[in-house]
Amino acid sequence: MTKGLLALGILFGSLLVATTSQARDTQHMLSIEEAMNTPAAQERLDPSIRFFFADSPHGEVVARHGNYITNKKTNAFNKTDEEACRWVMLSALLGLQERVKSEGGNAVINIESFYKRHPMVSRTEYECHAGALMAGVALRGDVVTLR
Repeated sequence: MTKGLLALGILFGSLLVATTSQARDTQHMLSIEEAMNTPAAQERLDPSIRFFFADSPHGEVVARHGNYITNKKTNAFNKTDEEACRWVMLSALLGLQERVKSEGGNAVINIESFYKRHPMVSRTEYECHAGALMAGVALRGDVVTLR
């Protein structure tokens, strides 16, 4: 009986290590426009706050309030990677939006993906990483007041 339990414990431990070491971390490059035009984004993003990705043209900067990072995760269980990524992108944008409000600005410029502190600059796409249980988006941008 003891040898059987020991063998079962070793087998279970081996399966746990194999499963953990093969955790999924799939990189996705997804459309910023699609993420910002979901019904949830349209409902929750404040239209008085503007978001400018990469080197997108914007109005004159009259005040700079700092460079900020938002790093958000969401539950990806029972969602497609794209659904989870859109949801966590909205969460990241809401994080920047709250920073704009707290700093007294009206925009975020030079927004880039910043997953694991690696910049990915694009006007049209953001980087999201999805696994079996979690999805994550990190953004970095400059909070400003535009004329």
